[in-house]
Amino acid sequence: MARESIAPTKSNLIRVKEQLATAEEGYDLLEQKREILVMELMQKVEQVKILEHNLDARAATAYPALKRMLIVVGRERADRLSRSIRYRFDLREKQVLAAGMKLPGLEVQFPEKELKYSPANSFAECDETVLEFFELLKILTELAAVRTIAWRLAREVRKTQRRVNALEKMVIPTARETRVYIEAALEEKDRDSFFSSKLLKKKAGRE
Repeated sequence: MARESIAPTKSNLIRVKEQLATAEEGYDLLEQKREILVMELMQKVEQVKILEHNLDARAATAYPALKRMLIVVGRERADRLSRSIRYRFDLREKQVLAAGMKLPGLEVQFPEKELKYSPANSFAECDETVLEFFELLKILTELAAVRTIAWRLAREVRKTQRRVNALEKMVIPTARETRVYIEAALEEKDRDSFFSSKLLKKKAGRE
């Protein structure tokens, strides 16, 4: 195991012990953070699965409604009606609290469900199609918002995991090895000093 190339002094031993204590404390905190992030990410993944299921279910009714509308109204008239319809959707970024962190998310404000064409040109199939695709769009925007948070959480998990690995596999073992080396060197130095002192006393006694 690698260690720092430093002199085995008491001041360096104190410094290495402080570094080791800080690294071990940081490791514990990062490990807790990683676990919280993973739990939050798993919750978002479950939300994504539910929304994807809802999206499939809504698409299974929305697109047949569109086909029915095209058959009844005709493509040319449907095209003319669609050109006269304008809805304003307000899309903005907002801060979302997840795993104790503020992450950028998405917020969409939908307009009121209002039928824009005149009653003379109104068909039940048109109304049904508009309402179906409104609901489909709502699910899509919610899915996009949750996926954005999930992606950012996954990126934070990877970043935290890299830091945990660096502390676990490099910083902490290096500090421990350096501490052991310095302690052994200082003990050896103390033993040498003790025996040297005894020899000097013995010599002084004979003289």
